[in-house]
Amino acid sequence: MDNGVSAGSTASTSTLGYMALGLTLLAFGIGNTGIIAGVTVANSVSLATFIGGLALFVLGILEYRGGNGFNGTAFAGIGAFWFTWANGADGKVSADAAGMFLVLFAMLALSLTVAAAGGLFGQGVYGLFTLSLLLLAIGTFAESDMLGKVGGWVAALSGLLAWYGATAALASWPMAFGKRSSGAVAAS
Repeated sequence: MDNGVSAGSTASTSTLGYMALGLTLLAFGIGNTGIIAGVTVANSVSLATFIGGLALFVLGILEYRGGNGFNGTAFAGIGAFWFTWANGADGKVSADAAGMFLVLFAMLALSLTVAAAGGLFGQGVYGLFTLSLLLLAIGTFAESDMLGKVGGWVAALSGLLAWYGATAALASWPMAFGKRSSGAVAAS
């Protein structure tokens, strides 16, 4: 079976994974910014549980199966982050525990930034994600709403970049995730 065209191929699961990551980061980030009246970070818990947590974790396993260790690690690791975050959100854990949790997952995001296979574009997504987690952690420890809002904006920007990368891959635009060149034609 040709891995490039089979159901569950690396390309299709990667695209879906970056779309899920992007949408979850957008919802999480926008919730932290408070830019939309009545929308808080707690409103993103369902999305974080099922799209960010469960779907990304499953997509990570499929990426491993398809031979893409980086995306397998990224999606399964970030899926674990979202699922755990959603289960501890909304005051279910202390502020110090929440801050430590954000620092620990910032370490995962930093590892992904350094190892990003998508070059500067992929490093941008994971680098912004790392920065957002650090800002949110510091804001949590310092009880600073302003740092939380800045962290939310950075998370939303990271989500927008991931969403754009997935959209670019779907539309076969030149700046897509993966190693596809602008002149390559995808097999159908």
